[in-house]
Amino acid sequence: MTVLFCILVFLLAGMIKGLLGMGLPTVAVALLALVMSPGEASALLLIPSLVTNVWQLCSGPALGQLIRQLWLMMVTLCAGTLLTVRWLVETGNNQIPTLLGVILMIYGCMGLLSYRLPNVPGYDSVVSGIVGFITGLITGATSVFVVPMVPYLQAMNLDKERLIQALGLSFTVSTLALALGMFWQGALVTEDARASLVMLLPALVGLAAGQKIRAKLSETLFLRLFFIGLLLLGPYLLIRSFLGVQIA
Repeated sequence: MTVLFCILVFLLAGMIKGLLGMGLPTVAVALLALVMSPGEASALLLIPSLVTNVWQLCSGPALGQLIRQLWLMMVTLCAGTLLTVRWLVETGNNQIPTLLGVILMIYGCMGLLSYRLPNVPGYDSVVSGIVGFITGLITGATSVFVVPMVPYLQAMNLDKERLIQALGLSFTVSTLALALGMFWQGALVTEDARASLVMLLPALVGLAAGQKIRAKLSETLFLRLFFIGLLLLGPYLLIRSFLGVQIA
């Protein structure tokens, strides 16, 4: 039943990735945390996340320009991730589900309220570096890399294709930094890689389905349902954590 649940989670997460260009790690980790530790969920996530993000990264028109624009954010993102990843791999750490629940609630509220940061200049390297470092700290602790990086990229006024590619770049770097940190902490073994590879297929099937649905489904309605789902998952993880329910 756990394997079937994981397959369904990656189908759903891949579909959301196909629809929005993001959301695979957010959905996958949030749902998998219901049946396993955050560290185990992160290990399952690595290969599907990396493959889908590399595909997204390579499909855009301005990779070189984005690297020159966002290189400092990528460097500080890696640094922040490596600083906190040890918390993620500690088994039985109830602080991680608490933090994950808070992040999901914040992100869900921002989405439902259609909140966007004020427009920011893409060349502001200081702000970019700070945003990358904070996102890295959260990524290392929860393996969710959306806040505050995604709102910041949205505020840069990139056109649709460049925004999708910038997200792909950021998510690819985040995934690689997370994998490096977990390996450094001794939390990745051969069995993890095999299980993560198995989850790649449902993620890719979901990704293809999401891309087809994107042309037919109202994006506004879907986004509303997506953010409502995050808001429901967030309090649930908080309650489990405060009640001391063991996630395993």
